[in-house]
Amino acid sequence: MIFQVLVFFWLVFFVSAISQLVLAGSFASYYWAFNKPDDIPTLPVAKAIGITLRYHVGSAAFGSLIITILKLIQGILEYLNRKFEKEQNKLAAFIVKCLGCCCLCLEKLILYINRNAYILVMVHGSNFCSSAWRAFKLLARNILRVLVLDKITDLLMMVGRLVAILLVALPSGFFFSGYISYFEDYVKTLGLNFYMVPVILIVVGGFIVAREFFSVYSMGVDTIFLSFLEDLERNDGTAEKPYYMSKDLMKILGKKNVKDRNDSNGNADGETGEEAEAEAENQV
Repeated sequence: MIFQVLVFFWLVFFVSAISQLVLAGSFASYYWAFNKPDDIPTLPVAKAIGITLRYHVGSAAFGSLIITILKLIQGILEYLNRKFEKEQNKLAAFIVKCLGCCCLCLEKLILYINRNAYILVMVHGSNFCSSAWRAFKLLARNILRVLVLDKITDLLMMVGRLVAILLVALPSGFFFSGYISYFEDYVKTLGLNFYMVPVILIVVGGFIVAREFFSVYSMGVDTIFLSFLEDLERNDGTAEKPYYMSKDLMKILGKKNVKDRNDSNGNADGETGEEAEAEAENQV
């Protein structure tokens, strides 16, 4: 039974890792397309699925195995905690609770590192361990940007989930309560004794759908952000190392490529050097 539970958790985290790899590959194919949208693959999700299943199943299995082992440790600590509390051994129970708290924090950290490691796995095609170490160093060098982006992203995602839930909850509440006269005859035929029951079920279902829906956006934000940091460190805008970020993002940051690959005159977007510099200064 313990073995079956472990395999179940491993498969759950494995499926989650595969989905993260596919999403990361899809968003990364947009960012790392030099000429947007011409260089973007026709079917980016299908291509990301093929690359993931062909090359990176091992990375997904290894990353999910780490989380499964942490879950096993948490289960053992929970069992020991209940046993010590039953025997009224307060000191041992306190120590086990502290270890459980540390294990929970470690799990959150590992999940965050795994998420960013999967992104660099799809960007570079490297193995899981090297990608995880590379992602950790990259985020550590840009810790202030990471903190600001995480807070802003969490706020926007929370607002988006609340709006989506309200858009589902309010109409369903008005409908089942018979508040709108147009639906009075239909609501009476339902024979509901407590109209809040279906409303609560609809809200719970809406929350689950909204959470999964916005998790795609969250993965997209993380992929674009990590690719942006990688782009800034690898490239400098010269002809040999041009930026891969979009033109709008370059204008916001005041960056520009000295020479466009498709411009034989050596100027980005066919502009003269003075015009490109003046435009960048105006954007700043």
